[in-house]
Amino acid sequence: MKFNLKQARLYAGFSQGEIAKLIGVAKPTYQKYEKGRKMRIDTAERFSQVVNIPMEQIIF
Repeated sequence: MKFNLKQARLYAGFSQGEIAKLIGVAKPTYQKYEKGRKMRIDTAERFSQVVNIPMEQIIF
C-alpha cells in the first residue's frame, strides 16, 4: 500500500505541528511538503522512521 504524506501522518496519529517538530522542521515548512514541496532525503528518512512506514511505501 502507498501513502502520501498526509495519509502517512494521519495513519501514525500525528498533527502537522507534532510531525514537524519530530522531523525537525517548522510547521509551515511541513505544510508545504504536504502540498508538494520536495523534501530533502534526510528529512524524508526521519519522516519514515517517525511514522514507522518504509520509505518505499510513501509517496514524497
